[in-house]
Amino acid sequence: MSFKRKNRSIHKWAGIIVALPLLVILVTGILLLVKKEFDFIQPPSAKGKTSQPTITFEHILAAAQSVEMAQISSWDDINRLDVRPAKGITKVRSHNSIEIQIDSHTGQVLQVAKRNYEFIESLHDGTFFEKNANLWLMLPVSLILLFMVFTGFVMFYQPFRTKKRNKQRGGNT
Repeated sequence: MSFKRKNRSIHKWAGIIVALPLLVILVTGILLLVKKEFDFIQPPSAKGKTSQPTITFEHILAAAQSVEMAQISSWDDINRLDVRPAKGITKVRSHNSIEIQIDSHTGQVLQVAKRNYEFIESLHDGTFFEKNANLWLMLPVSLILLFMVFTGFVMFYQPFRTKKRNKQRGGNT
């Protein structure tokens, strides 16, 4: 089997292997790029009364506990706090992806919404399927894609090389 034919075969089968993971990466990557444009991916940030946070952690927890759909009973049920002083809010994210936006001055709940960003991100990096899938799935897919770029360049360059070689042979006779 010639180098050219073997290279095409390897390129074709590598493409088939990475097609589905690459499609997932591309679609979720597009969604992550436009996350702030669509409220169902990432809820828009509310605006608090002042930019100076004055409420205590106890007030933040109490405000979060008042939102039933977040299912927060203690700090263990909170995934993350995101304090935005410039906007005057504190975002509380529960483990079930509910985001509660609280006015950092008054402690009032300004907005409650489901946050799908983490789900899309976990699909994008493979951790949705398994915790270490980013290493055993996405890393090999990335390496195969890198190899495909190389074999694609070889296939692209090959006709020019052949044409140049044929021209040189024709000029010498």
